[in-house]
Amino acid sequence: MGSAGGMVRAARRSLGMAGRPNRITKAYAKKHGDEFLNAAWCNMAITYWARKSENAGAVLPEGDRAYTVSHAQDFKKADRWFKGTTANVNRAKPGDIVFFDWGNSNSVGAIDHVGVVEKRLGGGRVQTIEGNTGNACKRRVRSSSVIAGFGRPEYGSSHWTEDIVDKLPTLRKGAEGEHVQTLRALLMARSHLEIRDVDGPFDTKVELAVRALQLWGKVEADGIVGPKTWPVLLRVHK
Repeated sequence: MGSAGGMVRAARRSLGMAGRPNRITKAYAKKHGDEFLNAAWCNMAITYWARKSENAGAVLPEGDRAYTVSHAQDFKKADRWFKGTTANVNRAKPGDIVFFDWGNSNSVGAIDHVGVVEKRLGGGRVQTIEGNTGNACKRRVRSSSVIAGFGRPEYGSSHWTEDIVDKLPTLRKGAEGEHVQTLRALLMARSHLEIRDVDGPFDTKVELAVRALQLWGKVEADGIVGPKTWPVLLRVHK
């Protein structure tokens, strides 16, 4: 099952890709026809990342897309479309699919380009990952002036989980305080019987329980609770 985080991670793996044909255009051409090999590939990239991250159902509500206008219309039809106003852009979230009009309108029919939101920056700006920007896959910072709107895929609970994880610190053996209490409580909820009280430090017993959880969650078992381990504790990612 996919997630907003998985979509962003799939996009990050393409950073630095340049030129065409490339593995994105080749994958789309293999499925849909050779005529796509030399076409604009920004929306092919979104399709590729969605399928690589098991997010096709959320990101592609009407199926694979290579044409930005049709993809935006899919989100409008699903009632998951937000116009590119500054207020709306300030509420964009990682994994949102953001569409651009270089003519500075919010018209779906005028859309020129598309990317995925990696980070909300405030002030009507987002950091994105985009395919076919300068014929390469790059990070960009875009403002509401060129954002026609964005679609919010139905990722389920992943958005709120990522918002929470962004605010949580990295914890390791020796740590104390409120966040360690939260960690201990979550471990107790996951039936780690060696943890019997929410009060206490991040000690050896907690570290061993964290390593066991990480092995179960298929993340690096380093005993450190960071952005890859918090979601496992919160029961969102496999």
